[in-house]
Amino acid sequence: MLHLRGELGTGKTTLVRGCLRALGESGRIKSPTYSLVELYSISSLNLYHFDFYRFNDKNEWLSAGFGELFGPDSACIVEWPERAGDLLPRPDVDVHLAIEGDGRRAVLTSCSEAGAAWLRLARSRYSAP
Repeated sequence: MLHLRGELGTGKTTLVRGCLRALGESGRIKSPTYSLVELYSISSLNLYHFDFYRFNDKNEWLSAGFGELFGPDSACIVEWPERAGDLLPRPDVDVHLAIEGDGRRAVLTSCSEAGAAWLRLARSRYSAP
């Protein structure tokens, strides 16, 4: 599970689109700001893209019934996780995006063993020499 944090316009949805394209999604990828969740079935993977920006209270997550979607057979990417408070499961990786000059800065923090392994792999593949 990924948590994506950052102010409006920092690129959270753009990052999700890039991830989905890298996984082979060729269809329309839209922001779930109003629907709250979009499902993408990629091969045998169910990837849920959540956007909790419109939540006014963390209990809206409970009443929406999303808990059952956060299971071992699914991957979840959550924009604005802080709007659900401490009700969400802990992410594998927490991503904080910020505008920096003309670009963006991403700070990735592992929050689980799986997240730490993924970050090590990503750093070994994509770090500058």
